[in-house]
Amino acid sequence: MIRNLLIRGMIAGLVAGLVGFGFARTFGEPSVARAIAFEAQHEHAEENAGHSHDHAAAGSQPGQAAASHDHGDEEELVSRGTQAGLGLLTGVAVFGTALGGLFSLVFAFAYGRLGALRTRGTSALLALFGFVSIAIVPFIKYPPNPPAVGNPETIGPRTALFFGMVAISIASTVLAVYLQRRMRGQHGEWNATLIAGAAYIVVIAIAQFGLPSIDEVPADFSASLLWNFRIAAVGIQALLWTTLGLVFGPLAARELERAPVRRVAHA
Repeated sequence: MIRNLLIRGMIAGLVAGLVGFGFARTFGEPSVARAIAFEAQHEHAEENAGHSHDHAAAGSQPGQAAASHDHGDEEELVSRGTQAGLGLLTGVAVFGTALGGLFSLVFAFAYGRLGALRTRGTSALLALFGFVSIAIVPFIKYPPNPPAVGNPETIGPRTALFFGMVAISIASTVLAVYLQRRMRGQHGEWNATLIAGAAYIVVIAIAQFGLPSIDEVPADFSASLLWNFRIAAVGIQALLWTTLGLVFGPLAARELERAPVRRVAHA
């Protein structure tokens, strides 16, 4: 059964990845292209300023010839068109497929442990949990930045902090579900859900305030461009998780809810 669920999860993840690619190609890539153009413009301005300074320094010393400069552009290993097309498709499809496989394993563990929910309901609820804990909560603390934003020397610490926030959010979600299950017999389904949700919010709020903030957005960077890029990033995640939850549910139902019928037929 686990093998069949894993295959179905990867199929659902691939479908989700293709949907995410369509959204990213339509709404995300224009913001990325504008950000790259902004970065190139700044680099060109800095180079011109450096060349002007070198010429001025050379001209101030008698008898010294001005140094020659090579303005040749570096050759791109991968063209921008390939990055925005085949590269983006490959990356999103592989990510979606891997995410679908992991989602199916979590589903196999959670199925039957989330109250009276059946296959489709469990799949949708897990997708909602995943979207909130893996996409939204880390986004609030460490939102993604376009290519022109961020210091390359801080990529390591920024990545570690982001995944640290993801780990805290996932662990808090698991603990909240466990707390809700333990308390629903004493306090009822609704009250136990409210208490578990409040506990999750408290833990996340402490983590959000406790972890260091990172703000490396240049002062002259377009606010609308930054906003559009981040909204597109959230949109991609929303489509991925929504498609994954809605597609995997019916696929898993064919494996789980019709299994007794197949066994009776074989008997």
